Amino acid sequence: MAQLSPADEAFRDEVRAFFAVELTPELRRAGQLMTSVYADHESQMAWQAKLHAKGWAAPAWPTEYGGCDWSVVQHHIFASERVRAGAPPVSPMGIKMCGPAIIGFGTDEQKAFFLPRMLSGEHFWCQGYSEPGAGSDLAALQMKAVRDGDDLICTGTKIWTTHANVANWIFCLVRTTRAERKQQGITFLLIDMTSPGVEVRPIIMASGEHIQNEIFFDNVRVPVANILGEIDQGWTVAKYLLEFERGGSAYAPEIEVGLDELAQQVAAQPAGPARALLDARIAEARIRCDILARLESDILSRLSAGSPAGTDASMMKILGTELQQCVTELALEAAGPLARAFQPGVAMPGGPIPGLIADDYCSGEVWQAIAPLHYLNERASTIYAGTNEIQRNILAKAELGI
Repeated sequence: MAQLSPADEAFRDEVRAFFAVELTPELRRAGQLMTSVYADHESQMAWQAKLHAKGWAAPAWPTEYGGCDWSVVQHHIFASERVRAGAPPVSPMGIKMCGPAIIGFGTDEQKAFFLPRMLSGEHFWCQGYSEPGAGSDLAALQMKAVRDGDDLICTGTKIWTTHANVANWIFCLVRTTRAERKQQGITFLLIDMTSPGVEVRPIIMASGEHIQNEIFFDNVRVPVANILGEIDQGWTVAKYLLEFERGGSAYAPEIEVGLDELAQQVAAQPAGPARALLDARIAEARIRCDILARLESDILSRLSAGSPAGTDASMMKILGTELQQCVTELALEAAGPLARAFQPGVAMPGGPIPGLIADDYCSGEVWQAIAPLHYLNERASTIYAGTNEIQRNILAKAELGI
């Protein structure tokens, strides 16, 4: 990052002081020993409560809804200092995704009800988009919602739903009308997960963690008042939300910290051709990260000013997730043969691992035990929020006209 102004240096010092006071050893451990993009649920909620008390739970929101009037540089400072301090992230499903959609399309009543509860953590959200037959082709979704008086009766299935096992609210895309174009007739709906007829079943990931889920909706009644935006116009809301999911937060600060830590670990290894090659690849990744950081600054500046990210969000998602995968691949290579062992017991997984017995012992160092878990989790990053192949198609059509 460029030389900070005195005001930004003062902000950085304030952030560091807050972390020094509020980050307990348990919360630091949760942030430093994460195996995926998510901390464990208890740590997420404990940290969000501290941020909420400070007024920093949703810094990117407009100030009238509880956000912070931070500059792009200050957002970058906070993101970098959080990772360096070992603080766990908050879940993005509510604050970074559904929250902006409610702010952009919600009624005054919806904003007054949902936003404060989202900030406090009383409502913990998950995303109901993908279905068994509608993943990358999201508009092919089939979950139906039939009007019955003041309710919609919802029937269908959602899959790959992160943290549905601990969420009490879900934002869903449902089909309310059959139309000529499949993007038409879709409605954006906010559903209470405690409603009768909602069943959650676990999906165990390659890393052993229970983070993803399948959800079954059997004649679930949802008030019409929980429609976000207009009925049959949910595709517009979904596209708006996807801009925040793909480009509403920066990848570069966390990648920068990850590369710094990896460089230190590699520097401790014996000199030789293998280490020299790793050093060169880390340097290349740093160059890519610098380019990404400049793109992110431009995008986040426009989002802060109320302008849409547009297709730049797709570019940011491609560059960010592919660089994330690159870093986990480098870490796996640096960890060497010791990364072959499956040792999640020394880490803080993003979800429960059935049958796991926590154990401080591991072969090698802790970072070597965590490296394969990061690698396995990061395979999904180029898939979620629309596969990177889909993002390239968006760019080809919108920017190149092909």
